[in-house]
Parts: sequence; structure tokens; C-alpha cells
Amino acid sequence: MLDLKKYGVTMWEEEKIKSFRKALLDWYDANKRDLPWRRTRDPYAIWVSEIMLQQTRVDTVIPYYERFLHHLPTIRDLAVAEEEVILKLWEGLGYYSRVRNMQKAAQQMVEQFDGQFPRTYEEIASLKGIGPYTAGAIASIAFDLPEPAVDGNVMRVLSRLFEVNHDIGVPANRKIFQGMMDILIDPDRPGDFNQALMDLGSDIEAPVNPRPEDSPVKAFSAAYLNGTMGKYPIKAPKKKPVPVAYQGMIIRNQHNEFLLEKNQSSQLLAGFWSFPLLEKGAVLDKQVSLFEVAEEPVQPDTRQSFTDQYGLIVDWQDEEFSPVQHIFSHRKWLIDLTEGIATAGSLPADRELKWVAVVDFHSYPFAKPQQKMWESYLATKNKK
Repeated sequence: MLDLKKYGVTMWEEEKIKSFRKALLDWYDANKRDLPWRRTRDPYAIWVSEIMLQQTRVDTVIPYYERFLHHLPTIRDLAVAEEEVILKLWEGLGYYSRVRNMQKAAQQMVEQFDGQFPRTYEEIASLKGIGPYTAGAIASIAFDLPEPAVDGNVMRVLSRLFEVNHDIGVPANRKIFQGMMDILIDPDRPGDFNQALMDLGSDIEAPVNPRPEDSPVKAFSAAYLNGTMGKYPIKAPKKKPVPVAYQGMIIRNQHNEFLLEKNQSSQLLAGFWSFPLLEKGAVLDKQVSLFEVAEEPVQPDTRQSFTDQYGLIVDWQDEEFSPVQHIFSHRKWLIDLTEGIATAGSLPADRELKWVAVVDFHSYPFAKPQQKMWESYLATKNKK
């Protein structure tokens, strides 16, 4: 077991720990939210909810969760689903590697566990895309195993309870909070204990506008009692995302179909369809794939660059559209839109391109930047 005193953390005596568990669980029993994944012990459904809830708000997740399980109700269904199906079900949630890893994990379960969800922490943690937090959440909630689920919410609460002077954003410090939870977790109700701490950290002890005076465990909180709530948790500020400028090309043909391109790269938004995007720094003689960043930026004529790369003669329109912004974790896309009508030419064979009518857009997975581009386009057109 980790020596927590080495890290400046002194844990409570057993009687105080028991009192803490009771205060937290009594509050949870009286105040827990009625969420669809809390009405089941199915580890597959709990897993889906936990992956969706990473980086995403609860109210956003609920309709995605219900739709996903309706279309892919079992591990085997997920394992054999077409990529475009799972991307469409995940469309708009972002962080798309999550659902790709889920499918790989489902395939693992079919191959290694006969399509059943494994029942030990070690086996759960062996699945693709499942880290210590998710493994602990599934193990405790679905199987009543006393395994901690340590996320940002939990670390925030623990930092204040024990005045932990270690940055919660540093991955190496996670072991400190894991060690604390190994001692604190209720062995009889581990799943409820984990969820209670998560709820407490996401609401009353939220990172913005916390209400510590409403906390059911304020009597246990060293930061509350010592007036140091503003200091904890310790966390260095995130780096600002790097801005990258793109030109979005909204190209129609004479049948009023729009040109869409599937991103074939293994990079950001792989497998999604979008209006063609050109980085404004793309070198003209360099084949710049969708969403790829040129290494040596210059300032080409993006319209000519489009013609060179896509083989189309285009009648460019002069209409102005509101620019689009989309922030990823490390990048900020700034997209200007240009509309054109293709009058001649043939599409290159080395790109996956399609002319698609608006009524068929629903069949193609669109990431959030594409959705924003289409909304901007429609907003201008609808003003006429």
C-alpha cells in the first residue's frame, strides 16, 4: 500500500472514516440523480455511459446513451458494427477515439471472453481504451468490487478534504488519490460511494462556483475548516489551443448536390465526412489531405489550390458567410467559408469524394466542425 505520509497526507482513523462514509452515502441516497445508467447493473451499459461521460456533460450524454444502446444493445452488436454506424451514433460527442477504442474492446471481449463482460478489475483494465478510472467505475458499480474510480471530480473533493499539496493535473500524482481512495472506499457499497463522490465533485464542489457550505461532508473538510478552499485543488492552467486557419469549400454541382470528402488520414476526425477544407498555409504543389496541417506555411490562393487538388472548374460565388470556430483540446480551428458551383472537371481518384444531396446528409457521419459550417451556410441562405 502506498505510504501517503510520504506525500504529506495523513489519513483519518477508522471511526472517522466510517462516519465520513455514512455522511456521504446518506446524502447520496437522498439526493442522487435519476439517470438511465443508474437503473441497470449491466456492465456493458455502464461502460457505454462511463466512456460517453468523459469530457461530456450528463444532460448531453443521455440521448446519445439511449440511442447507442437502442442500435447496439450488446457487446457483439458493437463488435461487428460498421465504422460509419458507430461514428454516426457518436456524431457531435467529440473525442472520437473513444468510440473506436470501444469497438476494439468489444472485439476483444468476443475473442477473449466469449462476448461477455469480464468480471475482475484486472481483466476489465486489460480492454482497449479502459484506464484505471473506468475500470474502477465498472468493477464497483456493476460487480460491487471495492475498486476506486478516481476522476477529476474525486481528486478535487479529496484535495479539499485533506489539503493535498500536489497538482491534480499531473498524471504521476494520480497514485496519491488512488491510495487515499483505497482506504476511504466503502467495502459494502463501493459503486454508490464512487458515484457519490463524483456527484459531489461535479455539483456542490464543482470547479466553478462551488458551494462548500452545502457539502454533506464539510465537517470533514480541512480546506473548509481552515478557510483554504480557494487554494485547492492545486492545478496548473492548461495551455491555450493553437489557432489554425482553414478555408471551407462549399461546392455544389448543377444537380444541387454538395461535394463531401471522407477524411482518410489516421489523424484528427478520421472517417468523418466534410466539405473540403484547405489550410490557408497549404503549399500549392503539396497534396494536403483533409484536416492536415502544412509544415511550411505560405499564403496561396485557396481557390486555385482547390482547383489544382480537386480537378474541378468552379464558378465562385461572392456571398459572405459567418466564419466558424471550433476548439479541440489542443487546437482551435478558424474556418472561413467560400461557395462555388462546379461547372466542369472530374474528381481525382486518390480521394474519397461524393456528390451528396441534402436529403441524404443524414447517412453520413459529420463531426462538429462540419455541422457548424452547414449551419453557417444555411443561416446566410435563409436570410434571402
